[in-house]
Amino acid sequence: MDLSPSCGEHLAVNILDDLEARGLLHDTTDREALAARLASGPITLYYGCDPTTDSLHTGNLIGLLVLRRFQDAGHRVVALAGGATGMVGDPSGRSDERNLLDAETLAANVAAIKEQIAAVVPFDPDGERAVLVNNHDWTAGVTLLDFLRDVGKHVTVNQMVARESVKARMQSEQGISFTEFSYMLLQASDYLWLHDHEDVELQIGGSDQWGNIVQGVDLVRRVRGHAVHALSWPLLLAPDGSKLGKSTGARVLLHPERTSPYRFFQHWMNTDDRQVREFLLKFTLLPVGEVDEIVAAHEKAPERRSAQRALAREVTRLVHGEAATVAAEEASVVLFGGSVDEAGPEALAAVAREVTTAELPPDGNAGPIVDVLLSVGLASSKSDARRSLESGAVYVNGERVGVDREIDVSDVRHGRFVVVRKGKKSFSVLVSRASVEISEKPSD
Repeated sequence: MDLSPSCGEHLAVNILDDLEARGLLHDTTDREALAARLASGPITLYYGCDPTTDSLHTGNLIGLLVLRRFQDAGHRVVALAGGATGMVGDPSGRSDERNLLDAETLAANVAAIKEQIAAVVPFDPDGERAVLVNNHDWTAGVTLLDFLRDVGKHVTVNQMVARESVKARMQSEQGISFTEFSYMLLQASDYLWLHDHEDVELQIGGSDQWGNIVQGVDLVRRVRGHAVHALSWPLLLAPDGSKLGKSTGARVLLHPERTSPYRFFQHWMNTDDRQVREFLLKFTLLPVGEVDEIVAAHEKAPERRSAQRALAREVTRLVHGEAATVAAEEASVVLFGGSVDEAGPEALAAVAREVTTAELPPDGNAGPIVDVLLSVGLASSKSDARRSLESGAVYVNGERVGVDREIDVSDVRHGRFVVVRKGKKSFSVLVSRASVEISEKPSD
């Protein structure tokens, strides 16, 4: 993207309009003042993620993409990994107390989410366009007395208990601990520190974070006398308007070992038609006009799921990269009965991660298909295997096979894989630990 001054200035003026068109504006502290500040030149803004696990989720992805949109519009962005706030736990949106993590676990989680952030928001060594910070770096050495003097004295308890997240917890059976009650002070302190040391003038976050964010705006005003800004986006809702939760798939994880790229791809492929436009706008960097073209084409033939495929490709590419996206799409073709021979080695490896596997002998000769079906769990007995074969329900690399078929080295694909399928959805992959040497069979 061209980030010359003229391009940056043009995009800066329109970034709020773009966010609004994407359904990504819920609250701002002062829309006109923020628009004027953005129009006057590049601004530094920040978005924070707490490392409560070793993986961010799709809710965090919206925030990272809003950060990326500002970066692409010529602004400087700060991504914050909450090594300190993660030790306390944010009460927002929760009915119970978080389990406190030990320092070693938190450090591992911070390292993991830094990689996930960097995949979406490109960082540069000198930090001119983007910088990644950890609030533990400036919080760990602060004493309690210093914190009470420098932060606590500027915030009233009346303000804190007025926050919706705090009120909800105070009225619940579990109540709220002083530890979580102090969370908003830590987040407000982050805004003050980042304003002082990174020239941050805008914090962004989901609407459930609004109380915490404006607490920081107020702290900067009280301590420094400076006017800074806040912006939030609405939380995702299900097609029927109900709140999305973990059980409904709202928090698919970004770590490839927690949600494989294949399953991540399939999550987006399964998007409801009623939400596909919304998700294309919020979860991709595609221009609004291009999204509308994709949706218009999709509506002419919704059974092809072309909009879902565009969504799955774009989001998987952003999070996992091009190679993993190609492999995930090719793997989905194989697992839905498509050609094995057109799939690359990464795709077959992805298939193997999703289904049962068995070891392929070093020479590539696995023996009679009846024995193979039994060994990989696709048949309960040899007679069951024969019945499946006689009914035409068994395939090797997509080719229907009979009772007398044997799996040999000629069936090995990419030196390591043989895909066996029974029916439409029961798969197993024979996998060689080392590459099998495949030689041409002698002609008769």
